[in-house]
Amino acid sequence: MNIRNFVIIAHIDHGKSTLADRLLELTQTITQRKMREQFLDTMELERERGITIKLQPVRMNFRHSNEDYILNLIDTPGHIDFNYEVSRALAAVEGAILLVDATQGIQAQTLANLRLAQKECLKIIGIINKIDLVNDEKKIEELKIELAQLIGQEPDEILSVSAKTGKNVGAILEKVVKEVPAPERNLSKSFRALIFDSHFDAYKGVIAYVKIVDGEITKQKPLVALATGAKTQSLEIGVFHPELVVKNVLTSGEIGYIATGLKEPQTIRVGDTLANSFNVEPITGYFEPQPMVWASFYPESANDYDTLKDALLKLKLNDASLHFEPEFQEALGRGFRIGFLGMLHLDITAERLKREYDLRLVITTPTVSYKILNKKSEVRDIFSAADWPDPSNIGEIQEPWVTVAILSPTRFLGGLMKIMESYRSVYRETQYLGEDYLILKFDMPLSEILVDFHDRLKSVSEGYASMSYELIGHRTGDLVKLQVLIASEPVEAFSKIVPRETAYNQGLALVKKLKEIVPKQNFAIAIQAAIGGKVIARETISALRKDVTGYLYGGDVTRKKKLLEKQKKGKKKLKAIGRVHLPSEVYLDMFRKSQ
Repeated sequence: MNIRNFVIIAHIDHGKSTLADRLLELTQTITQRKMREQFLDTMELERERGITIKLQPVRMNFRHSNEDYILNLIDTPGHIDFNYEVSRALAAVEGAILLVDATQGIQAQTLANLRLAQKECLKIIGIINKIDLVNDEKKIEELKIELAQLIGQEPDEILSVSAKTGKNVGAILEKVVKEVPAPERNLSKSFRALIFDSHFDAYKGVIAYVKIVDGEITKQKPLVALATGAKTQSLEIGVFHPELVVKNVLTSGEIGYIATGLKEPQTIRVGDTLANSFNVEPITGYFEPQPMVWASFYPESANDYDTLKDALLKLKLNDASLHFEPEFQEALGRGFRIGFLGMLHLDITAERLKREYDLRLVITTPTVSYKILNKKSEVRDIFSAADWPDPSNIGEIQEPWVTVAILSPTRFLGGLMKIMESYRSVYRETQYLGEDYLILKFDMPLSEILVDFHDRLKSVSEGYASMSYELIGHRTGDLVKLQVLIASEPVEAFSKIVPRETAYNQGLALVKKLKEIVPKQNFAIAIQAAIGGKVIARETISALRKDVTGYLYGGDVTRKKKLLEKQKKGKKKLKAIGRVHLPSEVYLDMFRKSQ
């Protein structure tokens, strides 16, 4: 059996899914009648946004030089937030097609994905795509030289293709067959399989996507998950065409699926090892993703809490980077604090919960995790302003920092350096890639890149710059809790952690925003932003004015004055004892504005 396992990796929007479409056509895996654009992007959200969110495996049959080959392709996402999807796919293959858009050149995520593939010691095949959009042959040749230098090959080893028209795509399959090494086939060893993805089926339970490392698996064999200790049987096995197709046996080196029948989603974990017994060693080298961004999700209706919990458990099956735990806030009720790999990951998860589970959610302002050292040097992880300890108990505050790599044409260097001055960044180095491109490296707090950093980067570089970032640990920061008080009552849902130097401006913006959305009451409401009990910004919502003299007609003016005075005293009393009840729409509106 001739097997080749490979992935397609690239920066976002460089044509991975289109190339996958052409490969499916060339190998006749999909008939012309069934073919549609972005065939492997099975989620409606993926096709709508034109991006790949989930890795997707497919098995293709290919005949070359009178020999039959099984080609297992895994299509991967290109956005930095889904890097973990890429790393999972890389652990299951022996080769990688590195795709570069001829119109955009090498981008930040091209480099990041290349580094991941090189760590796994994969055979790299360099491809220049979208040559149909470039009339300048010299430009393509220059890009070939750049890419060849990057991956340590000769320029004539780099293929130039058009996935859209199909030009030269056949040469890619020939190159895969010739250059990607065949997987090791240890048929005599005890069965072991690496789980690289999974999903839940109402009838078959958890379906694990696996690379068979040792031995073989057939139907109705005992199965154990080494990390979780779960025990079951193989109800069904098969391969991806790309729909699930049942097979009698899967052997070492193959990629396929195993239906486990397990009904609890948490019993099967991505990165775990499936075996027939606990007497084998687990497959190593898989890392657990660390969340970068945290936000709390609350169902608008308290009755939907269990639906949200069930939905998150099922999403985690094929999104192992999703971390969540229950939490409660008086203003918002029961919900979950959820960890994400970035803002797009958060956005996609929220959209999937809305579409796939019909949930209406209140989502709090995203934040990062902080480490608080008390006066005894004891460390506590803080994920939201609501958990922030009293300032008198804080010895040191640490926040996560990242190294940001910005890849840009050289002509935008001045503008990029200028915008970096407006962030809490530390310059590290500049690397030149030939005469026209450079990589700028900065260290900066993760919280600085959450809001508008990417947009400003694109704006100053006319859309040409791209970025990737890597967590480098926690560093000491001068941070404070910006607390919001409405009618002298603290509202933790609106509080946030901010750098001391920007606290005043952020406090001012916060109270102005709240003034627009908090409904008026029968008495004046003070909206305040405070740090450690000291008010730094304030706005006042005037009281509703009821016309208490409207029914009077003519008569003595003193009667009118008496009624107005009585109203004034009543409002003063209400202001002293009144409490403001904020409807859920206020929280929803506030968090929508924040995003």
